[in-house]
Amino acid sequence: MPRLKQRTPALRQHVLRVAVATLARAGVAGFTARKVAHAASTSVPAIYELFGDKAGLVREVFFEGFRLLRRCFDPVADSDDPRGDLVRVLAIFRSFVHENRILAEVMFSRPFADFDPGPQELRAGGTVREFIVGHVRRCIDAGLLRGDETDIAHALLALAQGLAIQETAGWLGTSKASIERRWALAFRAALDGFAPPEQARSGPARPGRGTAPHH
Repeated sequence: MPRLKQRTPALRQHVLRVAVATLARAGVAGFTARKVAHAASTSVPAIYELFGDKAGLVREVFFEGFRLLRRCFDPVADSDDPRGDLVRVLAIFRSFVHENRILAEVMFSRPFADFDPGPQELRAGGTVREFIVGHVRRCIDAGLLRGDETDIAHALLALAQGLAIQETAGWLGTSKASIERRWALAFRAALDGFAPPEQARSGPARPGRGTAPHH
């Protein structure tokens, strides 16, 4: 196949899609501009012209990860159970991290020495946080949670992120039952802890996998 030579927005988007796929396939250690160029049927100079350098390419992969995660939330419709809706949103986050382990590492860790997210990059997760804040706000308005909606959303997202990272690393349990039990325990404790005493529940709050689109 002849190499694509025009530096167009379409080529840029094509290279970005290929870069995400290459990262998933080759991992952080194997991710190079040369591999991306080969897979995208273009050249390394074209990639550098489009993205500046490898760090610029990683930066755009970082942004693309948050765009993909935000799109995973699009099918979520509000029901008459705000707490259940919030748990489903966290389940989608869990599923995304499970299915995009290395991409999530780029989004939430610092695996590339030549890419250190600054303020603009850190704001990329704002739409994800705001979506979760909105679901926390519904729970507060319904009297199911109490406290500052942004604080609660940050705490729940950090909990989900930590559990998801431990799960993908194999540290959360050796059986599906034990992993599900620990997810349920963590979120039941967190949500009950933020709830008014009369609203605390003893039932499961389990952000299970399988509700998010595959990527």
